[in-house]
Amino acid sequence: MKLSLTFLMGLLIIGKFSIAQVKSQGNSPSSSLSSATQGLKKYEGYFNFYYDEKSSRILLEVDKLDQEFLYVNTLPAGGGGAGDRGNIGGYRIAKFIRVENKIMLTLPNYDYRAISKNPYETKLVEESFPQSIIWGFTPLAIEGSKVLIDITPFLMRDSHKVADRIGKNTSAFFPGAPRTAAAAGSAYRIDESRSSLYMANTKNFPKNTEFEAMLTFSGNGAAERSYFSGGPGTPQTAPDPSSVTIRTHQSFIELPDNNYKPRVYDPRSGFNSMDYFDFATPLDQPLVKKFVRRWRLEKKNPNEAISEVVKPIVYYVDRGAPDDIKKALIEGGSWWNQAFEAAGFKNAFQVKEMPEGADPMDIRYSVVNWVHRPTRGYSNGVGIFDPRTGEIIKGEVSLGSMRDRQDFLIFQGLTQIYGDDKNAPQLAVDMALARIRQLSAHEIAHTLGFYHNHLASVNNRASVTDYPFPKVTLKADGKVDISDAYAKNIGSWDKRAVMWAYAQFPEGTDEKAGLEKIMQESLKQNQVFMFDLTVHPQTAQWDNGADPTAELTRLMAVRKKVLADFSEKAIPAGTPMATMEEVLVPVYLLHRYQIDATAHILGGLDFRYALRGDGQTPTQLIAPAAQWKAFDALMSTIAPDALALPEKLIRQLAPYPEGYSRTKENFQGYTGVTFDPIGAAESIAGVTLSYLLDAERAARLVEYHARDAAQPGLLAVIDKLTAQTWKATPATGYKGELQKMVKMTMLKKLLTLAADAQAPDYVRAQALAEVNALKKWMGTAEAGATDLSLKGDYLFGLQQIAQFEQNPDKFQPAPVETMPAGAPIG
Repeated sequence: MKLSLTFLMGLLIIGKFSIAQVKSQGNSPSSSLSSATQGLKKYEGYFNFYYDEKSSRILLEVDKLDQEFLYVNTLPAGGGGAGDRGNIGGYRIAKFIRVENKIMLTLPNYDYRAISKNPYETKLVEESFPQSIIWGFTPLAIEGSKVLIDITPFLMRDSHKVADRIGKNTSAFFPGAPRTAAAAGSAYRIDESRSSLYMANTKNFPKNTEFEAMLTFSGNGAAERSYFSGGPGTPQTAPDPSSVTIRTHQSFIELPDNNYKPRVYDPRSGFNSMDYFDFATPLDQPLVKKFVRRWRLEKKNPNEAISEVVKPIVYYVDRGAPDDIKKALIEGGSWWNQAFEAAGFKNAFQVKEMPEGADPMDIRYSVVNWVHRPTRGYSNGVGIFDPRTGEIIKGEVSLGSMRDRQDFLIFQGLTQIYGDDKNAPQLAVDMALARIRQLSAHEIAHTLGFYHNHLASVNNRASVTDYPFPKVTLKADGKVDISDAYAKNIGSWDKRAVMWAYAQFPEGTDEKAGLEKIMQESLKQNQVFMFDLTVHPQTAQWDNGADPTAELTRLMAVRKKVLADFSEKAIPAGTPMATMEEVLVPVYLLHRYQIDATAHILGGLDFRYALRGDGQTPTQLIAPAAQWKAFDALMSTIAPDALALPEKLIRQLAPYPEGYSRTKENFQGYTGVTFDPIGAAESIAGVTLSYLLDAERAARLVEYHARDAAQPGLLAVIDKLTAQTWKATPATGYKGELQKMVKMTMLKKLLTLAADAQAPDYVRAQALAEVNALKKWMGTAEAGATDLSLKGDYLFGLQQIAQFEQNPDKFQPAPVETMPAGAPIG
């Protein structure tokens, strides 16, 4: 037996050596595809592959050497949070090439091209920039133009960079986890003994081949244990914190044919761009080429104003969504047909329930997934597009299932739905479903090529791509009205945008002139795209109304009425009174986003994405009176009357009983298990003061005042801020303590600005001058103070300034209480 085994091993060694020699000489391995795959289960499709159940291997038949395809990696299960089911990690052009005796999977570099008929010019660019070979394979068999490779190790790698995402920033992958988690513990690594191919979702289709693997990441760090071992009411966790099992998915997808005609990008269009360098470009033209991302949509008759289409765009909604949600998703997504109809395409956009037995991984299906998480989170929509042209070939929408519950919570608090009106709970449900319709349309928009248009909310809800805040009003009898909370149809700007992006012109038409005509008509109708989130006075997220200041004032009045009436009617009978706080949070912070919107006005800039000759005014400063009005509205939000809660309400907010606990959705505070009304107030006051003393805003205030003395300057803003906080007439009692909290918070923000090494010197200099002036005033005020509590305020303020003066560059004031999670509000 020993002799026979030795003899056989010798033959194997000789055999390996012989095959290696043959390979090195450029000849094929001795085995054929049929013999190498005998007895294996064959999966026919785009790339044929074979499954060896005994060794748990997948053998891929590569019959498309040097033929490009789309390579996509996704996370179908187990991620949670930022790594949700359906999350797309990336998509790029790939191809298999043969280099000597190896098969390489390489990513050609499409960022740098030469669109030229001269092959030498094209080759020169290819040789000037690197490609990326992401894996190498040794052929198992070669038969004519077909090569058999073992693709298993490639599929079992961490294609989604899960370990990196957990290790570098746990909170990015698992929302709610501490950002420093990985620093205190060991990194996660794939444990091969607990990982496997996942054949249930490894499939083949005519135009795409799909692979999936189940990977277990092991880690024993204390920080990982402390986070991942959370329980109910905490963010996404693994049952065993040292073992995190997820699934990764990789797709090989056939690229479209060459009949698609790209459309040149226009920054006014509101569409995403696809960019690349074209080194064959004439010297008098831009080197970087930009095209919009959009679907291929063709009229059957281009000469007709309204025509049926060659192939409609069809989306399919997750069969696993609850019936009422599914219905809302279909209805909201179908709004887009209104836009395509307006653009001349009949029945061009359709939304249906996923057919029984259909697979969402099939590239032929654009899908709207309903994704479960333990907490609310962002939804997203991604259009998988051809990197060569910008043509979208599949839409992938992932909607978080907790979003509707967050909206219901908002309406629950606004309308006290568990009172006498028995119809109130259903109305809150109806409004939450209205938001789901809008959300479906919003995320599908991204898969159609759209960016966010945050100017739409000031123009009668002109686009579903804006982040919508529920429109809440007060009736004449003082009751809250939510019946018009969200839009009910596609927006007017959406129609104009689709018309520009998808318009098909009769043969012989000057397309560039035709597109500009559409754009000019849109501008004439005030259908404008703007994304900016920092300085434009009308582009904040989650806001309403054409005048942010007026809307803040109006919303504060609604909030005042709701807080005055807030009671146990906000929660169902039999529910712990402590849970009233969860409903109170979005009501108390009802104005948080409108504060942001109003802050855009102070030191803001009105501008457009103007092109030369299009008639738009590129920039204009905001009127000083409007800025001071915005300042006054912002200051009203940190007045004691605005921050105070009714005493009867505070008395109802009991500590949480056993079995219940606070989460990140609650106010935290400084008082332990009891509700802290002053800490809650600090969380929102800190936001207003952060906006007022933001370093970039401060720099603009200095600049604009230097250019126009009528503009509010930084010194003037801080003077007014000081006058209405530290120098205001002292209040007493609960409101007096709120006033003190605001003073201390204001000082922290001012000292932070003066110490900000990232702020320009001229900003720090002016902030320092204001700190010094406040210090002198405090010294005088403290000397004359007889009230011990007030005297303590001055002494503490002087102490903070003294600590700052010791080393301004390293000064770090105590952190201000933060608000509970805000966006996504629903």
